Amino acid sequence: MKPVIKLVVAILPVLLIIGCGSTEVKDEGSDAGVAVTSPSGASTAGASDATRLGDGGTTGDAQPVEPVAEPVDAGAGDADLLSERKIYFDFDLAEIKDEYQAILQAHAKYLVANPNASVVVEGHCDERGTREYNIALGERRAYAVMQFMALQGVNKDQVKVVSFGEERPDVEGHDESAWKWNRRAVFVYAE
Repeated sequence: MKPVIKLVVAILPVLLIIGCGSTEVKDEGSDAGVAVTSPSGASTAGASDATRLGDGGTTGDAQPVEPVAEPVDAGAGDADLLSERKIYFDFDLAEIKDEYQAILQAHAKYLVANPNASVVVEGHCDERGTREYNIALGERRAYAVMQFMALQGVNKDQVKVVSFGEERPDVEGHDESAWKWNRRAVFVYAE
């Protein structure tokens, strides 16, 4: 083999490991399988209960944000869209459906207009698939929302990502009528 090819073959696995990073999985307590990743890629899966935001059970390094002195007055249409805190995904996909883009745009508009506001995007899955796969899929869903919002001008520091995988179903059941409600991303605003 040529020396250049040998060098590439030797370096490629190292670059893949560095580029992929890792997501920690926690195996204790009721938050088993919860992985939190900040925009910088730092994982905070071992965060204590003291770092949780509200009663949404979200971990992370997001700090409560003081209310904005003059919050943006959302129009009637935007207010209705801002009240929607969940979007849903198709089976095994992390693509934003067209029907939810207006909701995401309203949340993005709010965050752009209120730079002191922050949100945690929780990614969830249905019960199918392995625990590890569902944590990764939930994270991809939350990051898809984060990327969409970044394209709308939202500062990435305002958005944190957490994946609960299949651990926190919205609807109990073992068929499509329950699963379709569990494949979701949820917005949890810091208070």
